[in-house]
This record gives sequence, C-alpha cells and structure tokens, in this order.
Amino acid sequence: MGGYGWISFTTDYGTFDGFVAACHGSIARVSPDTRVIDVTHHVPPADVTRGAAVLAQTAPYLPPSVHLAVVDPGVGTARRGVVLATPNGLLVGPDNGLLIWAAEALGGITAAYELDNKDWMLGDVSRTFHGRDLFAPVAARLAAGADPAEAGPAVNPSSLTRLPDPVVTIGDGWIEAEVLTVDRFGNVQLAADGSALSGLGTELMVNGGVRARRGATFADVNVGELLVFADSADRVAIAVNNGRAVVLLSVVPGDMVRIAAR
Repeated sequence: MGGYGWISFTTDYGTFDGFVAACHGSIARVSPDTRVIDVTHHVPPADVTRGAAVLAQTAPYLPPSVHLAVVDPGVGTARRGVVLATPNGLLVGPDNGLLIWAAEALGGITAAYELDNKDWMLGDVSRTFHGRDLFAPVAARLAAGADPAEAGPAVNPSSLTRLPDPVVTIGDGWIEAEVLTVDRFGNVQLAADGSALSGLGTELMVNGGVRARRGATFADVNVGELLVFADSADRVAIAVNNGRAVVLLSVVPGDMVRIAAR
C-alpha cells in the first residue's frame, strides 16, 4: 500500500498538558515524514458525540488521511481499539461510536480490524493513555503504508459500537431536532439537515416563545436578533448576531429544539 501523507488528530486532551505532544512524538518516532493536522483537542472531556460530530464534519474536507481520534472515557476497559477502512481514508481510535459518523462521511466502512498487533504498539501500553501507546503508533504505521489487515483480526462492521441516531422530527410548518453541537461562538447546531427549513418560511418561532428569522448569514438579522440558517455542514443552526444563541435559548447538546413558522 502507498500509505498516506497526513494524519488528522482529534481529541479531548486539551492543550494545557503534554498529552497531545506525547502523541505527536509517538507518530514522529514511527513515521517522521508524516504530517499531522490537528483538528481539535478541545472536545469537551469524554463527550464522544461532540468528537464524532466534529470529526465527521471535518474529515471530508481534509486530504486523504489516517484519521486518529481519541475521546475515550472507556480507556483501559474491555472496549476495543479499531481501524476502519473507507474509500477515502482510514480511521483509528476506540470502538465507542467516535469513528462511525466520519467513516460514513468518507464513503462507508469497507473493512474493520481490531488493534491487536503488539509489534505495532510502543512498549508497555499504559492502561490510561492508549492515545500515546496504541492509537498514535498504529496511525503512524498505517500512514507509512502498512496494511490495515496486519493490525489485528477482522471485525464485522455490524458489531461496531454506534452512537444513538440524533432525534429529528419534521411536521407541517415545524421541525423538532436534537442539539448536536454548540461551537465556541455560541451557535447551536441541530441534527436536522438544512433542507428541513425549506417549508418554514422566513418568520419563525424557536421553542414557542423566541422570535427568529430565517436567513443565510449573520447580517441578515439585526444585532441581538436570532437567526435560523443552514450552516457550513448543511445542518440547521441557530445564531445571534453579535451574541450567543446558546445563552439565549438555554440549551445543551442533547436537548430538543422546536422551530415553527409564525
């Protein structure tokens, strides 16, 4: 296999400690010529759904890569480490649902393997830092051209752990959808596709009491007003011009939001 020139790297490690640097070091020790794109290391701690959404919405815009993702509250338990093959790249990380949405965004899972080849790991694997000792060196070997089938035994893709599908309901003149993510600007992204807005018109109500307007960009509403729009990932999203929609609506990921015509 020809390998990949890039590894993308997504975690909840943050950047105040040395965790990310240690993983970069593991990659460099195995494949020093591989370049790393840091997607984010500020996924909220243990928030697998947020990590899955960020990875799925980013991976299709990156060069063909090995996508290394570690948001792993089950580290050290019986949960598997896996590599997933897709038509447009490989994904490495824990089998806890983190990788599935991105694999689907990259064309679907064509093969899966459990990470069980001790020769691919770095020394004695820490029970609490699989990112450094297991996932990063495996990603580096794959980027350098190793065959994913050498990582360990094949896994039936149907046995992989999946996150629950986010809830979306569409009615006549309204939609209800689960909050999928909230970005650093306070914009609220819902699980509904942007096309769900097509039948709602321009003047809207959010959660029964907050006036909003449908638009395409933040300047389509006055400062402080609520905007409903299809975001860059083609999801229904809610923003406040020069404000924070998450504060105005008092929602968190997993909450349901109703948008209706008025």
